[in-house]
Amino acid sequence: MRIKDFNRDEMSEAQLKVADAAIAGKRGRIPAPLRAWIHSPEFGGRAQHLGEFLRYGTAMGPQLSELAILVTARCWTSQYEWFAHKREALKAGLDPAIVDAIAQRRTPVFSSAAQQAVYDYALTMHEKRHIPEDVHAAAVRELGEAGVVELVGILGYYTLVSMTLNAFDIGLPEGETPELQP
Repeated sequence: MRIKDFNRDEMSEAQLKVADAAIAGKRGRIPAPLRAWIHSPEFGGRAQHLGEFLRYGTAMGPQLSELAILVTARCWTSQYEWFAHKREALKAGLDPAIVDAIAQRRTPVFSSAAQQAVYDYALTMHEKRHIPEDVHAAAVRELGEAGVVELVGILGYYTLVSMTLNAFDIGLPEGETPELQP
């Protein structure tokens, strides 16, 4: 890890407040990127609250949210993000063949128009940095306008997460091996 990983007894009062808020929230623990963000408690607190909403509070539901997160993790080759969210995606009922296709940078075969819309929107945003009208219209049709706003939020937030994990070399838990090829 390229940044100091604080123990509780090394944290300032502001850092402890952020760590305790994360532990008391829906995650029940300090999420991996907060290990870096906690160096800036104001940033860390705001980011972890946004992340909690985008992970657990959107109208998209866990399966579609996890699909968007996996596309983002794959685009950034964020090993930790992939490790954490592959398990969550499978638990949410995402087809293992879809997960494997994303890992191998192949186009998956989807069982629903909503999955297809999320995948197309996520991949297009990450690769092209712009969304054509037909891709946007399909997403609105499947998710509604608020759902598309939340989808963009998930993509942006998990880009921040992936960048943080990669920049500060926050690695996989001990004993785990990377699944994604560069």
